[in-house]
Amino acid sequence: MGTPHNEAAQGAFAKTVLMPGDPLRAKFIAEHFLDGAKLVNNVRGVQGYTGTYRDTPVSVMASGMGMPSMGIYSYELFHTYDVDNIIRVGSVGSISPRLKLRDVVLGQAACTDSNYPRQYGLDGTFSPIADFTLLESAVSAAHRLGVETAVGNLLSSDVFYRRTEDTLAWGRLGVLAVAKLNNLPFVMESLVVEKNGKLIGMVYPDYDTVDSTGISHTDLPVIMEQNRIELNKLLAPYETISEIQLYPTEFEKTPKKSIKRYLYSNY
Repeated sequence: MGTPHNEAAQGAFAKTVLMPGDPLRAKFIAEHFLDGAKLVNNVRGVQGYTGTYRDTPVSVMASGMGMPSMGIYSYELFHTYDVDNIIRVGSVGSISPRLKLRDVVLGQAACTDSNYPRQYGLDGTFSPIADFTLLESAVSAAHRLGVETAVGNLLSSDVFYRRTEDTLAWGRLGVLAVAKLNNLPFVMESLVVEKNGKLIGMVYPDYDTVDSTGISHTDLPVIMEQNRIELNKLLAPYETISEIQLYPTEFEKTPKKSIKRYLYSNY
């Protein structure tokens, strides 16, 4: 049984769905990256395909523009078609001066000026965050492939044409300010804490990669200092890292895999 917006049969969608906004981008992904891709939905031209990627079933379907449209299609995929994972892919406009054209951005959270979340009756503003395991896997895969990425916050807006200064104000709050420390060589996990008015980067090194490349652990402080120098070239003066400290083990995390930052403020 379909929906008013989706004619696909039950079981037509894989458990994981890639979701760009543009139907033609969904078509492009299906034709260039999926094997045996079949069109399973074309209601209102919002194309959905299912095929396989490296023998794993994967679907791709457009969401249309904006949160209201995304809300319709994601709701139906989760509740009618029993989809487990929706991965938003697509393009964004930069409001950070440190992002360049065609940079790859991995969103760790999403801010919004939309009223859409108010349907849940929350007193405050809800900013959804990425699933940690998925985000970590994406960062690790980019490292293996040698793809430089920017990890940071995104802004999802219902307004396309708006006063430019309004959008840039989000940038001053750190939205799309790039958190690149995790993307530097031989960094597995990191966090930044403030001590005596200075920002300190705490790093748990990627010891497996260090060992596989034959680098001595005693050389890591020198490597991390070079990382710090290169990182600071990308940051505004108030964001620069004064020192990188190596941490001997993985950082302790909550059940949702977020680092318990309060444990390390006095490290």
